[in-house]
Amino acid sequence: MSQASPRPARGAPDDDALRALAATAFGLPGLRDGQLEGMVALIAGRDVLAVMPTGYGKSAIYQVPALALHRQIRRPTVVVSPLISLQEDQLDGLAEALGPGHAVAVNSSHSAAEQERAWQAVERGDTAFLFLAPEQLAKTGTVERLAALNIALFVVDEAHCVSAWGHDFRPDYLGLGEVRERLGNPTTAALTATAAPPVREEILDRLRMTDPLVLVRGFDRPNISLDVIRHHEDKEKRRAVLRQAATLVHDLHGPGLVYAAKRKDTEKYAAKLVQKGLRAAAYHAGRSAAERDEVHRLFLAGDLDVVVATTTFGMGIDKPDVRFVLHADIPESLDSYYQQIGRAGRDGLPAEAVLHYRSEDLGLRRYFATHRPDTDVLLAVLSLLYDAGGPVPHGVLAAATGFRPRRLTGLLHELQDTGAVTTAGGVCLEPGADPAQVVDRAATLAAARERVDKSRIAMMRGYAETHHCRRQFLLGYFGEELAAPCGNCDNCSGGGAGSDGLAGSVVQDAHAGATGASGASSSAETEVFPLNSAVEHALWGPGLVMRHDNGLITVLFEREGYKTLSQRAVLASGLLRPLPDAPA
Repeated sequence: MSQASPRPARGAPDDDALRALAATAFGLPGLRDGQLEGMVALIAGRDVLAVMPTGYGKSAIYQVPALALHRQIRRPTVVVSPLISLQEDQLDGLAEALGPGHAVAVNSSHSAAEQERAWQAVERGDTAFLFLAPEQLAKTGTVERLAALNIALFVVDEAHCVSAWGHDFRPDYLGLGEVRERLGNPTTAALTATAAPPVREEILDRLRMTDPLVLVRGFDRPNISLDVIRHHEDKEKRRAVLRQAATLVHDLHGPGLVYAAKRKDTEKYAAKLVQKGLRAAAYHAGRSAAERDEVHRLFLAGDLDVVVATTTFGMGIDKPDVRFVLHADIPESLDSYYQQIGRAGRDGLPAEAVLHYRSEDLGLRRYFATHRPDTDVLLAVLSLLYDAGGPVPHGVLAAATGFRPRRLTGLLHELQDTGAVTTAGGVCLEPGADPAQVVDRAATLAAARERVDKSRIAMMRGYAETHHCRRQFLLGYFGEELAAPCGNCDNCSGGGAGSDGLAGSVVQDAHAGATGASGASSSAETEVFPLNSAVEHALWGPGLVMRHDNGLITVLFEREGYKTLSQRAVLASGLLRPLPDAPA
């Protein structure tokens, strides 16, 4: 796919100029590994995916070239950011660094008059940065106004939200690839704090990124100790969470986060902590926007000891002194767990991440991972499109179906995934498509998503139940090797950790059921299935090798999810074969 965005004219800043601009404008005298590389790529018109923890400096990767390009060609950079509070934080940071007027946001926290003034500042060329929510880009008028600007860069923050497999999935993000095309395919930067290989691939695919530079840095956070506490009774677990949260606030002299799966539990835990004399508050999507903003403000200001939250809290927050993250319930995936615990210890000082684990809680996660598309509803939407015989405006389709915009957006993206429905210039069913067959295809894709999500739960269980180094397990999930046990997890501290990484909970052979023989990996086996190499299974199709350790190989299959296999079994059976011509 070609990119039609403007390229820097002669005299574009070189490496030294970018370093100087980072130092003088943004107060960054030294750049971290990958930052300059990303800046140079964007200046040259190359797309960038940056997977780096919050606090590493992802924003600088686009902010420095965006400022340089604005000074050179007077065109703005559009930043898609999911939360108003996050947008306002970024506006404040840019105002402090560059002075007022360099960045504006168009969102519901500003009046219509303020939004119009922001648009006019951008259109005059006065403003370098325009922050928008993905919901704004679902509006035709917004996209048309942006298209007229011929923007310099298109930035997608919290880019894991693009992925249907991601832990913070948001349907409005799925339309950003189409928006990008309508803007003329501007050079794009996608930023996220965590994305396992399948999520990275989906980000690139959804955003239709061209020959991207992929930067993955800083996954290992050795200053965070990793512990799991197992429980048999729910009441016992709840008491332990409350007791430990109170103890850690006192002992570590810093604030912390407690994550719970249910909204009502966040309220209960917060109330109990307040009774213990702590400054605690609950945060979840059921609270009003004003209440959530107030919790956010108090936490950043240091006026809360503990925030008890569902997964809705913490996205993009860069508070360096969080000393602990407790999980009262097992998360849905290691992707989610890694992002949440990564909110601790960003100042580099010791921090603690503790999972309170009860195996019975896995049933709730499996329930949440169940994907059952409403085939009757999908067929009704398709029938309307079929009868129309051409593009149907979104508003007309919403009126005809009676669905709320967000519900309709979700349905349309399910149908878009089949390849039979497009939404550019109105919603349209591909000519000759059979609605019944399209619904069957949507159901097949949903079933595959369910298998993958449930395999991610199995990997989360493996982390909780392994007797080996937890950090090796965690990094192995993301396709990274840690050569020796970390020495900073409960298993290492107990003296029982070996380098058995992903082994220990789910071991399936090439026939999907029997336990394979385990033993030390031979060099021949490692050469056949190297890390991050592409493979194909006769039953499960294509996959990616995530780890091989102690005679076991963990493969992420596109349609089936994570499978941990005996290397000897798959070599003997011949059902798993390497794909030497496929990119790793």
